[in-house]
Amino acid sequence: MNNDIRPFKVDIETSTIADLKSRLDNTRWPNPEVVDDWSQGVPLSYARELCTYWRDQYDMHRLEHRLNQFDQFITNINGVDIHFLHVCSPHAEARPLIMTHGWPGSVVEFLKVIPALTDPVAFGGDAADAFHVVCPSLPGYGFSGKPTTVGWGVEKIADTWAILMQRLGYQRYFAQGGDWGSIVTAHIGSRDPEHCAGIHLNMVVSAPTPSDPPTPRELEALAALQHYDQWDSGYSKQQSTRPQTLGYALADSPSGQATWIVEKFWSWSDCGDGADKHPENVLSRDEILDNIMVYWLNNTAASSARLYWESFNAPGSDIVNVPMGGSIFPTEIFRSPRHWAEKRYTNIVYWNELEQGGHFAAFEQPDLFISEVRSAFKQMTL
Repeated sequence: MNNDIRPFKVDIETSTIADLKSRLDNTRWPNPEVVDDWSQGVPLSYARELCTYWRDQYDMHRLEHRLNQFDQFITNINGVDIHFLHVCSPHAEARPLIMTHGWPGSVVEFLKVIPALTDPVAFGGDAADAFHVVCPSLPGYGFSGKPTTVGWGVEKIADTWAILMQRLGYQRYFAQGGDWGSIVTAHIGSRDPEHCAGIHLNMVVSAPTPSDPPTPRELEALAALQHYDQWDSGYSKQQSTRPQTLGYALADSPSGQATWIVEKFWSWSDCGDGADKHPENVLSRDEILDNIMVYWLNNTAASSARLYWESFNAPGSDIVNVPMGGSIFPTEIFRSPRHWAEKRYTNIVYWNELEQGGHFAAFEQPDLFISEVRSAFKQMTL
């Protein structure tokens, strides 16, 4: 078994940039939508504007420079190369923390929060809040390898993360996640309680168990689920049933890959209401393109979608007994009331329902996210 941990740097080749620009130049655009909003998908005018900016104004080496500011590594676990950021705190008593992204996210989501989490003193905080931060790219995502066999569902990823933390020398650690990262993190808590000392989730997945009659808070949660099912879940149906077919389109078309992702930043971010709702209200155009570049450069349209095929119909409902903290942001896809979550998470030590922020919490509201992570793990001990 090769347990080597190899340093890694992003290096975007000139030929890759030339190919991307050529494909953007030769995009064949669809007819425009017949509505004056995003209800049929990304409006043609914005899609063209975003892709023109990508081709002509976006710094094609921006992602490379941003990621290479942090220590990055590759190690092979269970036959797949795992890419991860490992940023050690300068504070001796810092606690190990593994943070996991989801789809259509990446480690880019965490770049704005890593500095303050690892060195809070440099940002006017307390050394007691310091973490050694590990941010892996999910298998089939980002700069990680692509599994070539079936079986890479959330349980195997959780077990792989446990091995990663052991390999890094962390006998006890905390775990944090949102989206698929929240499901992986929950499985870490249930499957590795010997080493995982507690978890924090910014998307809490739990089975609805409404009262009779449902409370106003339960009605709100049920309405959000209904909206997701009726209007927002088409992507997941495709990715959980025929990810390969989708991959042909997105792997060949940067405009297709970009709009497939940016629609979710519009839908799931806390970025306004009605006609004023727009992803660039909370994320800069460059930040959005940084995340899209992670998918485009690594040709991960199909491989990232396969996680849905592996796990979407059985995300898991195993009981989690380690301490758990939950942060519920107002435009999250699923906003579980606490008493629903208590059916699965038996030791909730922190729970907060915020007034601002959405699905991509660390990306959208880094200061709030940092505060939530600190507040949750203050209630736990290694």
